[in-house]
Amino acid sequence: MKSRDIAIVGILLAVGAIIRYMSLLIPGPIVSNLVIAFYSLAIILVVPTFREALGIGVVAGVVCALISHSIFPPANLISEPIGAVVCLATYLVLRDRFVLAPAVTTLLATLASGFSFILIALLAVAPTVLGKFGTIGAFLAVTVPIVLITATVNAVVAQALDVPASRALMRGAPQAVPSPGMGPADDF
Repeated sequence: MKSRDIAIVGILLAVGAIIRYMSLLIPGPIVSNLVIAFYSLAIILVVPTFREALGIGVVAGVVCALISHSIFPPANLISEPIGAVVCLATYLVLRDRFVLAPAVTTLLATLASGFSFILIALLAVAPTVLGKFGTIGAFLAVTVPIVLITATVNAVVAQALDVPASRALMRGAPQAVPSPGMGPADDF
């Protein structure tokens, strides 16, 4: 990955981390995770390799685990890399097919990350879940809508930011310079 791509990913992960940190003001066992929207946007803009996407997911997972008040923060260490890999795979399939590829990509990445988080949390801390919610069904009744709403919001955010972010990146890209001997003055 080029240093410019690393900077883009870093900036977008930082924005996502700041928003995630601000979400700590909202009480609950699982809160919406806009970090996914921003790492999805980074993956869409940079189109890394699968290994690089996995790395982006690991970094996002560490960030989310550190600034989380969810029922089991370490689940982010697995769920975010899953989301990042799903994001890249989906985008590679959809990117040249239709204009809403960023939204669909981010939606699927968020669903993969969110539902894997719920599964990991259930497996890791089932007694806590049962103690707080009474039944697994009650836990799912609370958490599944959060994942669905977050997936929708993340899809809208990624789609809305895709065009301006792409334009900003194109503005900073080096322009092609004509090679010597190819200009109109050289026709003499």
